[in-house]
Amino acid sequence: MSQHLTNIHPEAKVAKDVVIEPFTSISKNVEIGEGTWIGPNVTIMEGARIGKNCQIFPGAVISAIPQDLKFEGEETTTEVGNNTTIRECVTINRGTKSKNKTVVGDNCLLMAYVHVAHDCMVGNNVILGNVCTLAGEVVVNDFAILSGLVAVHQFVHVGAHVIISGGSLVRKDVPPYIKAARDPLSYVGVNSVGLRRRNFSNDKINEIQEIYREIYLKGNNNSQAMNNIETNLPASRERDEIVGFLKSSRRGIIKGYFSDN
Repeated sequence: MSQHLTNIHPEAKVAKDVVIEPFTSISKNVEIGEGTWIGPNVTIMEGARIGKNCQIFPGAVISAIPQDLKFEGEETTTEVGNNTTIRECVTINRGTKSKNKTVVGDNCLLMAYVHVAHDCMVGNNVILGNVCTLAGEVVVNDFAILSGLVAVHQFVHVGAHVIISGGSLVRKDVPPYIKAARDPLSYVGVNSVGLRRRNFSNDKINEIQEIYREIYLKGNNNSQAMNNIETNLPASRERDEIVGFLKSSRRGIIKGYFSDN
């Protein structure tokens, strides 16, 4: 661990093989796991918990206090899992008393200028494209991909295996396994390409497509769709995950896209 021109608080817990480049600052009450590389001009503030084999690029600021006027200085954390890459000028704010922590999971890629606000919960294997911004208390489930310049409203829930097109404004919850695009953001199909890459069978993808036909293509409201799905379609983990997502949605789900032609 090189300490040349760095500022590392003596109470920080930094694994012996961590590489810390010049002009980086690491505060007290910080933990950094084995094999992690921290580039120059990085700021890691109180409450950061960074896992093993991460890469943090220049200009990133991890665990700054929340940009939330209700924050009263409570002790909270920012937790970053293993094997996660945080590119240039990413900002991840620590939690508030609402959740007490902000979490980014394992094997994630946060591209340049991403912002993750207080109390967000980002799952494993998530990709956040350049200048993607998550407002407070957003939940992003495993394997979701949010393309560049996506802006997500506070309290929104983005489901697993979702892909959202670049420049989208996400005001409603986005159910799992789908593609979302257009303005206003809409369901435009199942993310079949992404699912095949993750070894979902054609039969399983067809099952998911049939579930979304009930939700978006048959003129049902959400209650009717959920009743039809639970009554007429065989139980499976994916079916129950989708129905559970709809039942628990706080902001309502995005609408379907219907052409005027």
